[in-house]
Amino acid sequence: MSFPSIHRHGYPFICLAFLCSCIGFALSSSLGVIFAMITALCAYFFRDPMRVVPMNDALVVSPADGVVTSIVEVESPLDDGKTVTRISIFLSLFDVHVNRVPVSGTVKCIEHRPGSFSSAGSGGAVNENERVRAVIESSVGGHSVVVEQIAGVLARRIVCDLETGKVAKLGSRMGIIRFGSRMNIYLPAGVPIYVAEGHTVVGGETIVASLDADIAAVHKDLTFDKV
Repeated sequence: MSFPSIHRHGYPFICLAFLCSCIGFALSSSLGVIFAMITALCAYFFRDPMRVVPMNDALVVSPADGVVTSIVEVESPLDDGKTVTRISIFLSLFDVHVNRVPVSGTVKCIEHRPGSFSSAGSGGAVNENERVRAVIESSVGGHSVVVEQIAGVLARRIVCDLETGKVAKLGSRMGIIRFGSRMNIYLPAGVPIYVAEGHTVVGGETIVASLDADIAAVHKDLTFDKV
């Protein structure tokens, strides 16, 4: 039986909890058990399983595990006057919180926007909560695809590992949001969307859209890679 790896940002939490459990057992068995459970919960939260990623740069995959809460047409967050399709995904406390690159391309910019920490599932979180926004110029079509990591009530720490000017590979790891959160992706209006509100998605694996209208005809010919 194999176990998923742990994201590197989880090790400080796990080590601290483990140290507390060792001290706890020295003082009291019940106290040690409590901290041992906290250690296990930390390891569970920061799990980082491999994902089977489709190998086609025209595809858009889910950037996170969770549930699609809305798919709407909105004004582009880039303030360029364009209308785009926004797909919002809510991550519960029990979902994998390692985020994945939704589209292959070059990272054009990364922006941290301060804000509130209201519930990530609320409507106000879309525009008001603290977030990190990355803009990726897709390798297919040269589209500006925006992906947002959004904080929540418990998610007070957003980590984005992307670097401006670097190439981001479809389905690769891009960061983590700690303890319950939300992600948005903004796609060109009119692209084929393959998910609907209420669908459960898997980060790096679930195909949510395509930047090539003809890609649906070749789904059966896709190849995959473990990332």
